[in-house]
Amino acid sequence: MEAPRHDTRGIVDPSGLLSRVRFRRHEPAEPLRRYVEWYWLIDWDLPAPYASHIVPHPSVNLTFQWDGADEETVPPYGEVTGIALGLYTRKLTGRGRVCGVKFRPGGFRPYAPQAPASHWTGRVLPAQDVFPRATADTARCVVSPAADEARVAALDTFLLSQPCVPDPQADLAMDLVQRIRADRTVRRVGDFARGAGLSVRALQRLFSAYVGVSPKWVILRYRIHEALELAGTRRDVDWALLAADLGYADQAHLVRDFTATVGVPPTAYAQGVT
Repeated sequence: MEAPRHDTRGIVDPSGLLSRVRFRRHEPAEPLRRYVEWYWLIDWDLPAPYASHIVPHPSVNLTFQWDGADEETVPPYGEVTGIALGLYTRKLTGRGRVCGVKFRPGGFRPYAPQAPASHWTGRVLPAQDVFPRATADTARCVVSPAADEARVAALDTFLLSQPCVPDPQADLAMDLVQRIRADRTVRRVGDFARGAGLSVRALQRLFSAYVGVSPKWVILRYRIHEALELAGTRRDVDWALLAADLGYADQAHLVRDFTATVGVPPTAYAQGVT
């Protein structure tokens, strides 16, 4: 089974997390790839608690999980997690397992057309509140198998059974977010909207309805992901040059955004994880 490329963007101190948990990514079944970026699986068995920190992507996640001594004591359960606007922190204790579905930015709406994507932003809900078919048995079928292949197959089976309403606007939103993600020259919402043939207001409405956050938020978030990745892997980062490359007015603006999102300045972060 081929896994998507290794990418730790968004993980604060990835070496610290990956030394404590088994973290894997797998592709979904081909019909699901239009809306699902990847599945992510984590297992842990820790002698001491550990707090993981994530700078979230502009994606909604569906997870099936359990954390406890055994599945009978703490039954597996499902959750839908909307885009977290700040740093996402989860404390891992004892033994546990998570099987997650990362939807593409804009790709969740076809599975939940009953509300705009912004309805889920900042919220964590029982999976059954969004997917009525996501029962306790569903969670158990996904989480219980020891083999990755069986867990992936269970996720495929569940998602393929869900109603999905194709929507050209969702396709447009996914395409626009991908452009922001891949193109460092995207810096200003007005310029980007004009390039997409939309007014700024129309672009903002599209992102609210299908992504869940504003285009400006997406641009800034991918900038921080880039800075976080470099800060965690290199000691020789020229922060003034990087700030200019990412479209910041100056280094101070980058440092301010990074500190507000991650909790420490980039230089302090780099010293702590490299």
